[in-house]
Amino acid sequence: MGRHNLQYPKDPINTIKRRSSMIGQLGSFERPSADLGDPLELYLHGYVSSRIMNLAQSSTVDGEEVQGMPVCVAASHVDGLVLTLATFSHNYNYRSAMLFGYATTVKSDEEKLYAMELISNSVVTDRWRHTRQPPLASEMQSTNILKVKIVSASAKISAGSATDDKSDMENNELVTSTWTGVLPVYQTIGNPIPGPYNTTQVPDHINNFVADTNDERKQRSLRAAEGERRAS
Repeated sequence: MGRHNLQYPKDPINTIKRRSSMIGQLGSFERPSADLGDPLELYLHGYVSSRIMNLAQSSTVDGEEVQGMPVCVAASHVDGLVLTLATFSHNYNYRSAMLFGYATTVKSDEEKLYAMELISNSVVTDRWRHTRQPPLASEMQSTNILKVKIVSASAKISAGSATDDKSDMENNELVTSTWTGVLPVYQTIGNPIPGPYNTTQVPDHINNFVADTNDERKQRSLRAAEGERRAS
């Protein structure tokens, strides 16, 4: 083989931020009562000086109509491990979605507070009003919110029990010696552990959140094992 000289570009070919893990929630500041059947925006929470926020800032102009920074937001969740007769037939029960749109930073303090409350309550139900409010000026300054106007989206859901090739299913020795089925997968929230300076009992909104969330996640995983396809 002949000798080859390799050269690499000194400047990045693609300057778009490739990946950033963030938390967010769908909502509508203009129509707070809107649900998943209505047009919604995606609000993403992040630190003010993070790279993605700096990139979005350059795509946001006060008082002007701008398209924003093109983004793709992806999320996935595993509901079960599907075990079959052959390893090549093993599968997951899962839900995944991708949103495509344009992101700008939220400038209005009113909309920013709306988004912060929306995101906080998506983590622990009703948590916002059970904490110190309003946020300090320093907290508002150090936190940015991205608003993604969604242009298109796609989703894929896999649910159901084990399926195998007919030849394997007709192999009595294989069928009688190999366990097949679904191992449900769901994340659970444990019992609350008080902090070092806590002086109060665990409030109802936390106890209810833990119980309701654990039950919902378990039932969703079991429904997926039975083949019920739900995106929520």
